[in-house]
Amino acid sequence: MTDDIAPPAKPKSHGRLTISASLQPRDLMAPQRVKGAWCARIVTLFPEAFPGTLGLSLTGKALDMGLWALETIDLRPFGIGKHRNVDDTPAGGGAGMVLRADVVAAALAQAQRGAPVDRARWPIVFLSPRGTPFTQARAQSWAAADGLTLLCGRFEGVDQRVIDAYGIEEVSLGDFVMTGGEIAAQAMIDATVRLIPGVLGNHASTEEESFADGLLEHPQFTRPPVWEGREIPPVLLSGNHGEIARWRRAQAEALTAERRPDLWAAWQARKR
Repeated sequence: MTDDIAPPAKPKSHGRLTISASLQPRDLMAPQRVKGAWCARIVTLFPEAFPGTLGLSLTGKALDMGLWALETIDLRPFGIGKHRNVDDTPAGGGAGMVLRADVVAAALAQAQRGAPVDRARWPIVFLSPRGTPFTQARAQSWAAADGLTLLCGRFEGVDQRVIDAYGIEEVSLGDFVMTGGEIAAQAMIDATVRLIPGVLGNHASTEEESFADGLLEHPQFTRPPVWEGREIPPVLLSGNHGEIARWRRAQAEALTAERRPDLWAAWQARKR
């Protein structure tokens, strides 16, 4: 005689989204959304990469509260033919593949439904290493808009014709090359969303951090007052807010001059 043993339960997947092909943007926020909430729309071959780290900590909490919204537009369903091809070989030869203009255009047309035509209110951005560098100032301008559409590149890039046709601005996370734009998109969205009122809770905390006024941020300290023989600078424990402010400004200026001569020169030029 044998015992009837139930088969082991199928392991549950935690923290991942099931993604199915759809021509409709996938809203990755909770059902509620604050009226007029800032929205990021991501055109990508890998919608399952989102929300990623954006779903954690303060940005994730704000997403759940509907203070901002995140939608993904899967590029694959707009592909051509039986196999939904989204790319082809570069014209003129060369290595790699290039995302097709017709495929990208169809996805962008879907992504822009209901979005303002005014690019100041809703920028369209291609994440590209040849783009202008992403800065705190750009994050601030994006946060002041109604929303943002980000096109995540793959392979050797995107057909230039669709970039020109849509007047897409190219923005770079840094002077390096990645396999795609998804990680860069998360970084830029994080930098932008945290500037939206209510996301951080204490909005004043954004006013003294690096780049807020053109300088790097001063050093930070907390308890214990002495750690492994290293003390917190006495001025920070003095209670003299004027002296503390002067110390922090002096530290910010010294760090900027040492580590970022480009920022230091620009900051000095603005003071003249």
